[in-house]
Amino acid sequence: MAAKKTGERAGAKASFALLWGEQEPPSRGPKPTLTANRIAEAAIGIADGEGLDAVSLARVAKGFGVTAMALYRYVPGKTELLDLMVDLAIGPPPAVGDIPGGWRPQLTEWARQCLAMYRRHPWILAATGTRRQIMGPHQLGWLEAALAVLAGTGLSAAQRHDTFLLLAGHVRTVAQQYADHDDVASEEWAQLAAQALERHQERFPALSEAIAEGAFAPREADPLDFGLERIFDGVAALASR
Repeated sequence: MAAKKTGERAGAKASFALLWGEQEPPSRGPKPTLTANRIAEAAIGIADGEGLDAVSLARVAKGFGVTAMALYRYVPGKTELLDLMVDLAIGPPPAVGDIPGGWRPQLTEWARQCLAMYRRHPWILAATGTRRQIMGPHQLGWLEAALAVLAGTGLSAAQRHDTFLLLAGHVRTVAQQYADHDDVASEEWAQLAAQALERHQERFPALSEAIAEGAFAPREADPLDFGLERIFDGVAALASR
């Protein structure tokens, strides 16, 4: 256990150095021909096209015409590479502070840009969903942008941070719905659910009533908007107190 924790700490330090450009250049061997960012960008291309499982140091190295061992001069391992991939793919935060109308339209645009980022790089959901990461400059930039908007609401620092977490969680949930959606599977699910309710309607009266009233009917509205409006209504109510 102690060895594992020591390894995790070493990996975290290595990720921090990569993300913030503080890694030491190789002191021996031939002159470096690659950079950590170039390697991460190549890995992002693989993840975008084939999914996160397709990414490996060997696969990335093949694209550069080198061995996997050659990449260790630039990135300590796949975990650290993944941290760098995430931060580069997230990219700089949107400039929302000049959007007229105050914090609601500004945070709405922030959320829409965040969702668009997830849809461009759906693998980020898996890459960030199972472990605590070292945050890079782009990730912190998105947090900074949201907190800067919330600074004008009158909420406390803790409330502003909690609001950010709530907002980011809603965006992530919608992004996961988009990533998981499959027309054929959804149609099959709807048919099976309808059959089950038809046979066991008396066990699920509220659900049956909701379906009869169109709860699951196709909607044209953006699934992001309903949650945003409810979150913002709550923030406004809290701020007014």
